[in-house]
Amino acid sequence: MKYNLLGNTGLLVSELCLGTMTFGGSGSGMWATIGKLGQEPVDALLKRSVDAGINFIDTANVYAEGVSEQLTGQAIKNLGLKRDDLVLATKVRGKMGEGPNQIGLSRKHMLQQVDESLKRLQTDYIDLYQIHGFDFLTPLEETLRALDDLVRSGKVRYIGCSNLAAWQLMKALAYSEHKDLARFVSLQAYYTLAGRDLEREIVPLLLDQQVGLMVWSPLAGGFLSGKYGRNRQPDDARRATFDFPPVDKEKAYDIIDVMESVAAEKNISVAQIALAWLLHQPAVTTVIIGAKKPEQLEDNLKAVEVVLSTDELKKLDDVSKLPPEYPGWMIERQANDRRKYIR
Repeated sequence: MKYNLLGNTGLLVSELCLGTMTFGGSGSGMWATIGKLGQEPVDALLKRSVDAGINFIDTANVYAEGVSEQLTGQAIKNLGLKRDDLVLATKVRGKMGEGPNQIGLSRKHMLQQVDESLKRLQTDYIDLYQIHGFDFLTPLEETLRALDDLVRSGKVRYIGCSNLAAWQLMKALAYSEHKDLARFVSLQAYYTLAGRDLEREIVPLLLDQQVGLMVWSPLAGGFLSGKYGRNRQPDDARRATFDFPPVDKEKAYDIIDVMESVAAEKNISVAQIALAWLLHQPAVTTVIIGAKKPEQLEDNLKAVEVVLSTDELKKLDDVSKLPPEYPGWMIERQANDRRKYIR
């Protein structure tokens, strides 16, 4: 397991991060579809992850309506893990009650929810507190000042964001710098071989501003797990009832064909190819992996050992690359007369 700096900080996080969306779902809703692991299997997954070198755990208050945080906190206690050896991340924005203020990124909601998350996680601080998306009703300034107060209070060590557009993230970074507030150190975003939209605007921004990238759903909601193919449509997979994130399936089948070829040559799984490709991308700090079963976790953990050759990376890049889009193609064209000065 390798460890990378999280953005422009001195905080080292494992290149794989344990995601907890499969923890605690019950009933028949979205969370039950994603996963409904109880305390015993959660303890087992966390122990195996830590034993493999993972020190980074990502959850959210909205996952299974708080149950995921509860199970995560209890697992840390049950296993006798040293809290300071872990980097614990959670999120805020989602609906946590019926009232009009039980959602969003207002000062009121965030200050309430950070205390609730601390209780559920059984800790007195959160290493990385992330906004789970943009809130168009709350002024960005209000959100950033509340987050800065949480950092100054000691309840939160670092702040991050998730699912923001490039302009939203850049506006937040500029405001924080101008007002000398705590700055987003990371972005959690969807990025896969079957969904490389991030590369148009956000990846260049992250590299320029030294913001870390935490990748969610690296297997495209299971579509790149090896279960799916042009003639394979499993009935019991998650996408059968929860078809998310959106994927251009015809293009994805072409990508899977190449992934299967590379995987066969290396005698490894298609899922390992998907994860390894991400670990080879310069902007990626950590890849969030989740599992319902121990064997899924074991397979994912092996991705850190996979080395893709230049030729293999080119094959994967060629079949999955984005089509040209303005202004990208114009910027690329106009850069030609300056390239000779780059060494």
